[in-house]
Amino acid sequence: MLELENIKWSTPDGDEILKGVSFVVPDNRLVAITGPNGGGKTTIAKLIAGIEKPESGRILLDGEDITDANVTERALKGISYAFQQPVRFKGLTVRDLIELSAGGRLSEDRLCGVLSKVGLCAREYIDREVSGALSGGEIKRIEIATVLERPSRLAVFDEPEAGIDLWSFSSLISVFEELRKKQDKTLVIISHQERILSVADEIVVISGGKVKEHGSRDKVLPSLLEEEERCDVCPKIR
Repeated sequence: MLELENIKWSTPDGDEILKGVSFVVPDNRLVAITGPNGGGKTTIAKLIAGIEKPESGRILLDGEDITDANVTERALKGISYAFQQPVRFKGLTVRDLIELSAGGRLSEDRLCGVLSKVGLCAREYIDREVSGALSGGEIKRIEIATVLERPSRLAVFDEPEAGIDLWSFSSLISVFEELRKKQDKTLVIISHQERILSVADEIVVISGGKVKEHGSRDKVLPSLLEEEERCDVCPKIR
């Protein structure tokens, strides 16, 4: 179980982004975090992964305080993270990257299986370099594949729909639904997408740096859709 307790965080310029955020992510659940742009959703994802550190508050994993643990230490504890804007790795091939994530050599069939889940053909990609030669959408899908293949217990995805075409997105939804059914996998997904929110077990709404609402999908999603219909300037749940 992941717990965020009264988390506060500001930019280097002093802009207060998170103003005392608290919520719990139960084991073996898919929790979607949504809300207006600039509300602090991506910051929360980076705090969970250890990329950023809170000014105050605590982050606990199964009761252990991991607030001061770095990215590597959290990865060893089973936390994985997919960036909104993935990092490129010049000199590494797609095979290299996925095998590093998996922790060992993979057969071509295994590589083909994981890449097909994100809409890529392994035989066209496994020997390509993860560099500027690949498009943003391709890099995004490859990074998601590395997270899917990594034996993590808690996977955090920051807007996985960004840069993904419609066909690949439909396939990705199926992957999330499949992972959701596994008894040893917890997912946290930052998203505005209604199709992702509709497969979540719980939804956390972050607005103005605070938790505006947190509850089951059946409770929270209808209120979000109703609010969208009433508001002409709200970010759309697509």
